[in-house]
Amino acid sequence: MSWTKTHLVGIEDLTLDELETIFRVTTSFKGILTRTVKKVPALRGKTVVNLFLEPSTRTRVAFEMAAKRLSADVVSVMGSASSIVKGETLRDTALNIQALNADIIVIRHTAAGAPAYLSRISSIPIINAGDGAHEHPTQALLDCFTMREHLGDLKGRKVTILGDILFSRVARSNLWALTKLGAEVTVAGPSTLVPSAFKHFGVTVCHDLKTALADADAVMLLRIQHERQAVAHFPSLGEYTSMFGLNKTRASWLKPDAIIMHPGPINRGVEIDSDLADSSRSVILQQVTNGIATRMAVLYLCSGGTPEALGETSDE
Repeated sequence: MSWTKTHLVGIEDLTLDELETIFRVTTSFKGILTRTVKKVPALRGKTVVNLFLEPSTRTRVAFEMAAKRLSADVVSVMGSASSIVKGETLRDTALNIQALNADIIVIRHTAAGAPAYLSRISSIPIINAGDGAHEHPTQALLDCFTMREHLGDLKGRKVTILGDILFSRVARSNLWALTKLGAEVTVAGPSTLVPSAFKHFGVTVCHDLKTALADADAVMLLRIQHERQAVAHFPSLGEYTSMFGLNKTRASWLKPDAIIMHPGPINRGVEIDSDLADSSRSVILQQVTNGIATRMAVLYLCSGGTPEALGETSDE
């Protein structure tokens, strides 16, 4: 297994071998997180700048913790505290961060393509922490890693992604990842949020919830992305919940051992009832935990680390 990329801007351009490399390194780092001393010196002396120009809790904190677990110095810059509010361009912001001797920039931005743009002008690694409705690669990586922990090889496994597919970067990254890994994917929800155009990903588009859930090994719920919608795509949240919200009755349509997932933040009582979000079938908090190890792997690999050298960084 090998890794030659400097940047991670999306799942679309990753090969199956590169996905497997990330999962292998993630497994190694997850073992480190169970130790008494949860740090390795892999990025000692390096500085990671989290440039989050869109609100975030889980992703930002997970990247901060991941960098610190690798012994890196971490600087986090929020949109309201950046010079962008004074009119500075994203290009100048990134180049100034680079000129301050940062070693890695992790960026979240409302504009699709912002990380890819920076990757073309930056001499240091750029890692996409979510760009508009385009991609959220590290979320898909941690989602697939969590599925593999519970389901094993995903080839032939059936995964249903339910909710706002049209505006979801999480959905797009997961579609790329899951299809590369050989999973059989169904996207489900109202036709206004799950158009037939998604068939070009090689997935099944379904608007009947019972059919979509019946044979799934995993179901991933997505919240409604109100912040990216210019017009209403259904009459009300109440109507969406009555048609597509996952409740106890609808969960009975799933296989007994099917797992329930959600990338967060959860809108309890809308896309999923609280008793299901907190049930033994839910792996939502495991996804959050796996997000640290996954992002450790991405930071490590994009900074030039190799799977073979992991043993050399195992002791602090």
